Amino acid sequence: MVGPNGCGKSTVLRGLSRLLRPTAGAVLLTGEAEEQDVWSLRPKDVARRIALLPQSPPLPEGITVVDLVGRGRHPHHTLVRRWSPADDEAVARAMRATGVLDLADRHVEELSGGQRQRVWIALTLAQETGVVLLDEPTTFLDVAHQVEVLDLLRELNRTRGTTVVMVLHDLNLAARYADHVVAMRDGRLVGSGAPGDVIDEEFVSDVFGLDSRVIADPVTGSPLVVPVSASPVSMCSPSASTLSQSGTPS
Repeated sequence: MVGPNGCGKSTVLRGLSRLLRPTAGAVLLTGEAEEQDVWSLRPKDVARRIALLPQSPPLPEGITVVDLVGRGRHPHHTLVRRWSPADDEAVARAMRATGVLDLADRHVEELSGGQRQRVWIALTLAQETGVVLLDEPTTFLDVAHQVEVLDLLRELNRTRGTTVVMVLHDLNLAARYADHVVAMRDGRLVGSGAPGDVIDEEFVSDVFGLDSRVIADPVTGSPLVVPVSASPVSMCSPSASTLSQSGTPS
């Protein structure tokens, strides 16, 4: 899912995950039985089937990496089913897949932004659901870890059949990894389909207000958006001079 800031992408994810009740229509969940409205299910039942990683999840104070990732197993526990070796294995798999196994005993608040983000993704994977919703999962990650995480999510989709829904601000990453792109603007759906069918120069201009050139990615053949720089404001213009004198950055 792509679109400019504030267009409603995060709101859609909250609606899909049962955190926000839609004012019209319904969110139907399939897979284990007949279609069910998510609001007809208990929150814990939804959490066994849908995992959500929001933009800025609250961080418990003083928690270690392994304990935070372990919280992804809570939806699978009941009064008669407590922590088991299967939970240990699920947590270890998630931490290994996201490259944070060696950080297991570290306190999360001591980690860098990129390390923290990988820990949050590990928590989401440890939940082992059929649907994974991620709001800007590549935030704080350097380019190598961005590719690593998105490769992992694609593998989950390809090998386990996990449905992955992501909000991404990097249009080129979205074009490279998505099977289906959904574009939003001003709270409305404005484009939907395969990246090659949706992303072109007119689309980028209409959705993002950006002049660009769209070419084929030399590696994948997917659309590659090359922004066209706007003319810089002359530092000698009257408006720039006035702003500088008033103390406001020009």
